[in-house]
Amino acid sequence: MNPNSSSQSEQFQNHVAVPFQLYNSLFTSLPFNRIEKTGILLSLFLSNCEEGYEQQQNPEQIVENFFNIHTSISGEAEKMDMLFRFVQYAERQVVLFDALEDSAFQIVNDMQGAGTLKHLISTVQQNNKKNILDEKLGDFFIRLVLTAHPTQFYPGSVLGIINDLVGAISENNVSDINKYLQQLGRTPFIKKRKPTPFDEAVSLIWYLENVFYDAIGSIVSDLNSYTEDSFAPIKMGFWSGGDRDGNPFVTVETTLHVADALRTSILRCYHRDIRQLKRRLTFTGVEDVLNDLEQKLSNNILATQANANLTSEEILAPLREIRRVLIERHNGLFVLLVDNLIYKVESFGLYFASLDVRQESSVHTQILDQIAAQTDALPENYASLGEQEKISALTAIGESIDASAFENELVRDTLETMSAVKTIQQNNGAEGCHRYIISQCQSALNAIEVFGLFLLAGWHAENLTVDIVPLFETVNDLQNAAGVMKKLYENPVYREHLKRRNDTQTIMLGFSDGTKDGGYLMANWSIYKAKNELSRVSREHGVNVIFFDGRGGPPARGGGKTHKFYSSMGEDISDKAIELTVQGQTVSSNFGTISAAQFNIEQLLHAGLYKECFAAQTDTFTQEENRLMQNLADESYSAYEDLKNHPAFLDYLSHVSPLRFYAETNIGSRPTKRGASEKLELRDLRAIPFVGAWSQIKQNVPGFYGVGSALRKAESDGQIEEVKRLYQNNAFFKTLVDNCEMAMQKSFFPLTSFLADDETYGELWNKIYDEFELTLHYLLLISGKDSLMADYPVERQSIQMRERIMLPLITIQQYALKNLQSKEQKTIGSATAESYQKLIVRCSFGIINAGRNSA
Repeated sequence: MNPNSSSQSEQFQNHVAVPFQLYNSLFTSLPFNRIEKTGILLSLFLSNCEEGYEQQQNPEQIVENFFNIHTSISGEAEKMDMLFRFVQYAERQVVLFDALEDSAFQIVNDMQGAGTLKHLISTVQQNNKKNILDEKLGDFFIRLVLTAHPTQFYPGSVLGIINDLVGAISENNVSDINKYLQQLGRTPFIKKRKPTPFDEAVSLIWYLENVFYDAIGSIVSDLNSYTEDSFAPIKMGFWSGGDRDGNPFVTVETTLHVADALRTSILRCYHRDIRQLKRRLTFTGVEDVLNDLEQKLSNNILATQANANLTSEEILAPLREIRRVLIERHNGLFVLLVDNLIYKVESFGLYFASLDVRQESSVHTQILDQIAAQTDALPENYASLGEQEKISALTAIGESIDASAFENELVRDTLETMSAVKTIQQNNGAEGCHRYIISQCQSALNAIEVFGLFLLAGWHAENLTVDIVPLFETVNDLQNAAGVMKKLYENPVYREHLKRRNDTQTIMLGFSDGTKDGGYLMANWSIYKAKNELSRVSREHGVNVIFFDGRGGPPARGGGKTHKFYSSMGEDISDKAIELTVQGQTVSSNFGTISAAQFNIEQLLHAGLYKECFAAQTDTFTQEENRLMQNLADESYSAYEDLKNHPAFLDYLSHVSPLRFYAETNIGSRPTKRGASEKLELRDLRAIPFVGAWSQIKQNVPGFYGVGSALRKAESDGQIEEVKRLYQNNAFFKTLVDNCEMAMQKSFFPLTSFLADDETYGELWNKIYDEFELTLHYLLLISGKDSLMADYPVERQSIQMRERIMLPLITIQQYALKNLQSKEQKTIGSATAESYQKLIVRCSFGIINAGRNSA
């Protein structure tokens, strides 16, 4: 452990761990609804859980022993009531811990150390590399895309308390902390209804307004004050209200409504800054200009879409005029404040975040078949044509069709959405909505289908200001991606479209579904190889390729130490941009406060810029290392496939985990699986509930399974020393291992060890547990460490404390699942069975919030 890590660990102990015990003891003494001393009883229950698992008791025994020893409760209803109170109390402990971590962020993390903007600028100055930095900034950017997959959104009232609690803790104001903790005890956490896509958008816009606006503004100002230029290298993207892949609740009205909300939100931010500027710029020659700009912004904030008449340039022009007057007549006083607002307008325009539209490829195929059957816009036999014939028919479309003529709602809404993109671009600017993402893209035809639909919706090919973005997800699709893009690049019509889009092609790669399909190691390796091949094919065809990574919160969905992956890419992989999704819990855990957001955005910016300025441009892997990685991935894939093909695999997950209740947590508008079939198929199951279900039972299969088997095979082949060298010398592989360790650190097999001898599921449980132990053995062997996450002591401490808070929740959930299964076998639909279902769901909600990046 380096000295800096030791110092950070000590700071965490002083500013998070110890205060948590202090404030939690204060919390413990508070009256809580109908049960006095809930916190004291919960502390006893936690001790019972820890001792019980050490004695190899199952959750049912632990809960019943607690009631027998520490209470006089015997009735089922009374037991349920107390367990519900425990869950509610634990939820508030999570909020307290979140607030403590947020308030201590700037103390625990080195805000000027490696990976920060200050470190980058300092190193550039010392090495006289400013010209290289300026050149790279000319064609490099990062884009953070907030997606419509929330796995952690507190109600607005709770968010407000968290914000106030962070402030009170930072000021060590015990009186206010006491009041806010009492307020938490009386404030509902549960969402009584499922959020709409617009509700999700509003939750995300809160972060745009209150966090990203100032964090990005600060970074860009610092960067430009050094470069003495006007770069805007940080962009925001947005999926809520535009992502309709498997979400029947997203309509064209939703998309337009969200685009309008984004525009109104950024204008509100500009208006707020103008009012603050007016308090400083009280000089002759600028007051009137500011007043006029303030009035113009006010008028447009209240304007409807039809009456919106403001452009970004109409905001920038007066600001630049004010800047000129300040420099020429007022010695540049407060000019940095004006510069800061100029940089924000250049970064966010009138759109705040670009709204992406996404739909699944098979939907487009169905829609075009219906259009061909009902109109003359396509050949009557279109559905029976071959791929190349369909491509020729779609690129030859010369007339639009009337969307309102179709009774089918999906056909009508798709065409109207494509038409609505024009409206959004007119109101919010060209960047307001300019990408259409095709999930499950498997062929060149899938991309051309979208091109053809835009033509049918009223666009002309020469004026199509939309980027068509294929999303490759499964292992097989990733392996075929380069061939698909080669065929697209060689299509004359599509190549002309790319020329009009600055010879730039964005390609999205899905970590979540890749891991679900091929396991942890194979998915990550397949994406790396796909990026390599796609970069090569794109270069050969004169196309600049930008990779857009679909990453979730946990390592199993591409999360973890993300910036380290980007800094480890070799010279053959395109590095014009870093684009990634920011999903669910990652929004609040990594970007929940201005300081955290600034730190984590700077880490990504540093990863892209530092490598260009200083790192030797070499391949990430030698030929020998490439072969070794391929062997590891193949063996890992084989082990994962063997598990996935076990006849009880999905039944096991449905039986042991709360998977079937996931949709009832009311944390997202989208269904948990694609399609309407009642039968659960792995290919239809969404990655979030899949990964989240494994997380809730503390097995985290998608984050480690197959890694141990792969390393054992390497040892038997005499290659374990090569693997050790790869771990020591290769940043990509080390980051893979580090993230795998994080998934394993969050695992806890004693919770479900009662299944080891189960007649139906015992074989599967033991298979998973054996792989976990195997992986643990080999990870410690190749790293030379004596414990998981030894290189990250602060993160390890945080996880350990969160897992301890979570222990009563996962125990109660397993207890409820076991009792529900017993009830269903006897009296399905009974009132008691319904109560157990509610308890399971309520535990899910608490576990999700406590885990922070669990799904």
